[in-house]
Amino acid sequence: MFAIFGKKKLNENKLSNITVNAILDTVDQGFPEVAEIIKNSPELITEVEINDNHQDIFLLIVIAANLQLLPQHLESHQDSRVTRKIIEKFAQVFDVEATDFEQAINEYKSFLKKVNHPSNNTVYSMSKAVFHKFGLAEFQEEYFRNMKAPNPLFLKRLDEVMPIFLFDWESVTAKYQFVER
Repeated sequence: MFAIFGKKKLNENKLSNITVNAILDTVDQGFPEVAEIIKNSPELITEVEINDNHQDIFLLIVIAANLQLLPQHLESHQDSRVTRKIIEKFAQVFDVEATDFEQAINEYKSFLKKVNHPSNNTVYSMSKAVFHKFGLAEFQEEYFRNMKAPNPLFLKRLDEVMPIFLFDWESVTAKYQFVER
Protein backbone atom coordinates (compact mmCIF):
# COMPACT_ATOMS: atom_id res chain seq x y z
CA MET A 1 0.00 0.00 0.00
CA PHE A 2 2.81 2.45 0.81
CA ALA A 3 4.99 1.42 -2.12
CA ILE A 4 3.61 4.24 -4.24
CA PHE A 5 5.12 6.83 -1.86
CA GLY A 6 8.56 5.34 -2.41
CA LYS A 7 8.43 5.63 -6.19
CA LYS A 8 10.03 8.48 -8.05
CA LYS A 9 7.74 10.56 -10.21
CA LEU A 10 8.19 10.53 -13.95
CA ASN A 11 6.04 12.59 -16.23
CA GLU A 12 4.52 11.01 -19.31
CA ASN A 13 6.47 13.26 -21.66
CA LYS A 14 9.80 12.09 -20.21
CA LEU A 15 8.61 8.48 -20.31
CA SER A 16 7.80 8.85 -23.99
CA ASN A 17 11.22 10.42 -24.63
CA ILE A 18 12.95 7.58 -22.80
CA THR A 19 10.92 4.99 -24.72
CA VAL A 20 11.58 6.52 -28.14
CA ASN A 21 15.31 6.88 -27.47
CA ALA A 22 15.58 3.36 -26.04
CA ILE A 23 13.82 1.82 -29.05
CA LEU A 24 15.90 3.78 -31.56
CA ASP A 25 19.17 2.91 -29.79
CA THR A 26 18.28 -0.74 -29.39
CA VAL A 27 17.32 -1.15 -33.03
CA ASP A 28 20.42 0.75 -34.23
CA GLN A 29 22.69 -1.42 -32.11
CA GLY A 30 20.79 -4.71 -32.35
CA PHE A 31 19.63 -4.88 -35.94
CA PRO A 32 23.05 -6.00 -37.24
CA GLU A 33 22.68 -9.08 -35.02
CA VAL A 34 19.23 -9.80 -36.49
CA ALA A 35 20.66 -9.37 -39.99
CA GLU A 36 23.48 -11.84 -39.18
CA ILE A 37 21.01 -14.38 -37.82
CA ILE A 38 19.04 -14.13 -41.06
CA LYS A 39 22.11 -14.24 -43.30
CA ASN A 40 23.68 -17.18 -41.46
CA SER A 41 20.56 -19.23 -40.86
CA PRO A 42 20.96 -22.75 -42.23
CA GLU A 43 17.19 -22.91 -42.77
CA LEU A 44 17.50 -20.28 -45.50
CA ILE A 45 19.12 -22.11 -48.37
CA THR A 46 19.78 -19.13 -50.61
CA GLU A 47 21.58 -15.95 -49.62
CA VAL A 48 19.44 -13.14 -48.27
CA GLU A 49 20.53 -9.56 -48.90
CA ILE A 50 19.69 -7.27 -46.00
CA ASN A 51 19.60 -3.50 -46.62
CA ASP A 52 18.59 -0.26 -44.90
CA ASN A 53 14.99 -0.74 -45.94
CA HIS A 54 14.92 -3.93 -43.86
CA GLN A 55 16.10 -1.99 -40.80
CA ASP A 56 13.30 0.54 -41.32
CA ILE A 57 10.74 -2.26 -41.55
CA PHE A 58 12.22 -3.87 -38.46
CA LEU A 59 12.00 -0.58 -36.56
CA LEU A 60 8.29 -0.35 -37.37
CA ILE A 61 7.80 -3.93 -36.14
CA VAL A 62 9.59 -3.10 -32.89
CA ILE A 63 7.62 0.12 -32.34
CA ALA A 64 4.31 -1.64 -32.99
CA ALA A 65 5.20 -4.53 -30.66
CA ASN A 66 6.22 -2.17 -27.88
CA LEU A 67 3.06 -0.11 -28.22
CA GLN A 68 0.98 -3.30 -28.08
CA LEU A 69 2.55 -4.10 -24.70
CA LEU A 70 2.07 -0.64 -23.21
CA PRO A 71 -1.59 -1.08 -22.14
CA GLN A 72 -0.59 -4.08 -20.02
CA HIS A 73 1.59 -1.84 -17.85
CA LEU A 74 -0.17 1.51 -17.62
CA GLU A 75 -3.68 2.52 -16.71
CA SER A 76 -6.01 3.03 -19.67
CA HIS A 77 -6.00 6.81 -19.54
CA GLN A 78 -2.21 6.87 -19.21
CA ASP A 79 -1.45 4.31 -21.91
CA SER A 80 -3.42 6.25 -24.53
CA ARG A 81 -1.69 9.53 -23.65
CA VAL A 82 1.78 7.96 -23.59
CA THR A 83 1.10 6.12 -26.86
CA ARG A 84 0.02 9.39 -28.46
CA LYS A 85 3.19 11.14 -27.22
CA ILE A 86 5.41 8.30 -28.44
CA ILE A 87 3.80 8.42 -31.87
CA GLU A 88 4.21 12.21 -32.02
CA LYS A 89 7.89 11.94 -31.08
CA PHE A 90 8.59 9.24 -33.66
CA ALA A 91 6.76 11.32 -36.26
CA GLN A 92 9.08 14.23 -35.44
CA VAL A 93 12.15 11.99 -35.70
CA PHE A 94 11.09 10.79 -39.16
CA ASP A 95 9.68 14.16 -40.25
CA VAL A 96 6.22 12.82 -41.05
CA GLU A 97 2.75 13.80 -39.90
CA ALA A 98 1.76 12.15 -36.63
CA THR A 99 -1.49 10.88 -38.18
CA ASP A 100 0.43 9.20 -41.02
CA PHE A 101 2.87 7.60 -38.59
CA GLU A 102 0.02 6.45 -36.35
CA GLN A 103 -1.70 4.87 -39.35
CA ALA A 104 1.51 3.01 -40.29
CA ILE A 105 1.96 1.76 -36.72
CA ASN A 106 -1.68 0.66 -36.52
CA GLU A 107 -1.20 -1.30 -39.75
CA TYR A 108 1.87 -2.99 -38.27
CA LYS A 109 0.01 -3.74 -35.03
CA SER A 110 -2.77 -5.36 -37.06
CA PHE A 111 -0.21 -7.32 -39.04
CA LEU A 112 1.45 -8.55 -35.83
CA LYS A 113 -1.92 -9.76 -34.55
CA LYS A 114 -2.74 -11.42 -37.88
CA VAL A 115 0.51 -13.37 -38.24
CA ASN A 116 0.41 -14.32 -34.58
CA HIS A 117 -3.19 -15.53 -34.43
CA PRO A 118 -4.30 -17.27 -32.23
CA SER A 119 -1.27 -16.71 -29.97
CA ASN A 120 -0.71 -13.55 -27.92
CA ASN A 121 3.06 -13.98 -27.70
CA THR A 122 4.59 -10.67 -28.77
CA VAL A 123 8.07 -12.10 -29.31
CA TYR A 124 6.67 -14.75 -31.63
CA SER A 125 4.64 -12.15 -33.53
CA MET A 126 7.79 -10.08 -34.07
CA SER A 127 9.69 -13.06 -35.47
CA LYS A 128 6.84 -14.00 -37.79
CA ALA A 129 6.48 -10.37 -38.91
CA VAL A 130 10.20 -10.24 -39.77
CA PHE A 131 9.81 -13.44 -41.76
CA HIS A 132 6.85 -12.15 -43.76
CA LYS A 133 7.83 -8.48 -44.13
CA PHE A 134 11.35 -9.42 -45.27
CA GLY A 135 9.92 -11.91 -47.79
CA LEU A 136 12.00 -14.77 -46.40
CA ALA A 137 9.68 -17.57 -47.56
CA GLU A 138 11.36 -17.63 -50.97
CA PHE A 139 14.77 -18.33 -49.39
CA GLN A 140 13.69 -21.54 -47.63
CA GLU A 141 13.76 -25.14 -48.74
CA GLU A 142 10.94 -26.15 -51.03
CA TYR A 143 8.65 -27.65 -48.37
CA PHE A 144 8.42 -24.45 -46.28
CA ARG A 145 8.63 -22.18 -49.33
CA ASN A 146 5.55 -23.84 -50.84
CA MET A 147 3.69 -23.54 -47.54
CA LYS A 148 4.78 -19.87 -47.27
CA ALA A 149 5.42 -20.62 -43.63
CA PRO A 150 8.59 -20.13 -41.63
CA ASN A 151 10.70 -23.08 -40.65
CA PRO A 152 10.15 -23.47 -36.88
CA LEU A 153 13.91 -23.69 -36.30
CA PHE A 154 14.38 -20.33 -38.02
CA LEU A 155 11.63 -18.77 -35.92
CA LYS A 156 13.22 -20.16 -32.76
CA ARG A 157 16.49 -18.40 -33.66
CA LEU A 158 14.70 -15.10 -34.12
CA ASP A 159 12.61 -15.62 -30.97
CA GLU A 160 15.81 -15.82 -28.93
CA VAL A 161 16.92 -12.32 -29.92
CA MET A 162 13.59 -10.46 -30.09
CA PRO A 163 13.18 -9.82 -26.33
CA ILE A 164 16.11 -7.37 -26.39
CA PHE A 165 13.98 -5.09 -28.57
CA LEU A 166 11.13 -4.88 -26.08
CA PHE A 167 11.13 -1.94 -23.69
CA ASP A 168 11.24 -3.06 -20.06
CA TRP A 169 7.87 -1.66 -19.04
CA GLU A 170 7.76 -3.80 -15.89
CA SER A 171 10.88 -2.36 -14.30
CA VAL A 172 9.94 1.20 -15.28
CA THR A 173 6.44 0.89 -13.82
CA ALA A 174 7.87 -0.73 -10.68
CA LYS A 175 10.35 2.11 -10.18
CA TYR A 176 8.29 5.14 -11.19
CA GLN A 177 4.93 6.69 -10.56
CA PHE A 178 3.71 8.36 -13.73
CA VAL A 179 2.29 11.84 -13.68
CA GLU A 180 0.64 13.60 -16.55
CA ARG A 181 2.88 16.66 -16.58
